[in-house]
Amino acid sequence: MKTILNIIWLVLSGFWLFLGYVFAGLLLCVTIIGIPFGLAAFRIAVYALWPFGYTTVEKRDAGSPSFVGNVLWLILAGWWLALGHIFTGIALCVTIIGIPLGLANFKLIPVSLLPFGREIVRTDEAFAGW
Repeated sequence: MKTILNIIWLVLSGFWLFLGYVFAGLLLCVTIIGIPFGLAAFRIAVYALWPFGYTTVEKRDAGSPSFVGNVLWLILAGWWLALGHIFTGIALCVTIIGIPLGLANFKLIPVSLLPFGREIVRTDEAFAGW
């Protein structure tokens, strides 16, 4: 089922999200200071391409650089990305077929809001380390 949902997601919105995050990542990697933010955008891009069957988990040992990166990301980009995912998710949930796609958009909100200190893993591996 997740393969079918990933294909529908890819055709309807995943490809464009992927391109947007990759473009943002390339722009961020222009400067040395922006490279960690660009790498975070690339991780989100891959997650936005195939969201079904994957989830995010917090890394317990992320540390203070992760906190500082999240604060900067939240102020500069995260707030707007999360709002975009919220509005797109609501719009997709209007139809019955769009409900799983809207829920996938809601699933992208935490990683687009605060990407540092999070890891994208397969759904079946999410709680293996607990």
